[in-house]
Amino acid sequence: FLVDNAIDTKLFLVSVMERHIQMFLKRLSYVSITIGTITFILLLLKTPDTCVAPDSPPKPHLRFPKSSCDSSPRELLPLHKKNKRLWSTKTWQNKVQSFSNFFRACYPMGLLHNDSKVLCVSAGAGHEVMALNQLGVADVTGIELLDSPPLVSRADPHNLPFFDDVFDLGFSAHFAKALFPNRFVSEMERTVRAGGVCVLVVDECGDEEVREIVDLFTNSSFLGALNVTLTGLRMTRIIMKVQHLP
Repeated sequence: FLVDNAIDTKLFLVSVMERHIQMFLKRLSYVSITIGTITFILLLLKTPDTCVAPDSPPKPHLRFPKSSCDSSPRELLPLHKKNKRLWSTKTWQNKVQSFSNFFRACYPMGLLHNDSKVLCVSAGAGHEVMALNQLGVADVTGIELLDSPPLVSRADPHNLPFFDDVFDLGFSAHFAKALFPNRFVSEMERTVRAGGVCVLVVDECGDEEVREIVDLFTNSSFLGALNVTLTGLRMTRIIMKVQHLP
């Protein structure tokens, strides 16, 4: 009998404790919901301290917004100012100077003249176009999948929007990025006149790799290959003379 009473007493105490715990959890839940609701309402009613007042004076020194409610958005520079800023950087000038040195070496070989019509395929941002212009070559066309006006126009290197035999010299320093090397080369050959040249600059390579690239040119003869330095990188220059063989 005593044992049964003891068991009943324990069960009763456990039941009482469970009810108290449930009541406590319910109260805690109600308090949390109340605090969350009040906080949300305060956030809706109160303007964050980081916001700029509508009547505040302009702040030209703010280049980027400090918060989502900052009333001073980033200034959009016109194209000529954007280019001026880019072209004045040391990195840009060094690359242009490197291309200038590269093309200057083409003059004594008779590959390039100031009156040459030059096509720069996959010209990127246009370093080579600017270098040629600074050397005195006025008729330079740069194309890339993404344009960079005024130096580079938008066009597909695998489907050049030019007539046959238009250019005296075709140049590319990004042949390695071509999705279809055969098509890339054939389009360069097509747009360069007979007697003109195609000049490719690729990552430094040996005779076997040079031969593989040369074999892609079906209407040109191989003039030579030479290891050079361009934009601080060791590369190989490959020169092909276009013949438009039948």
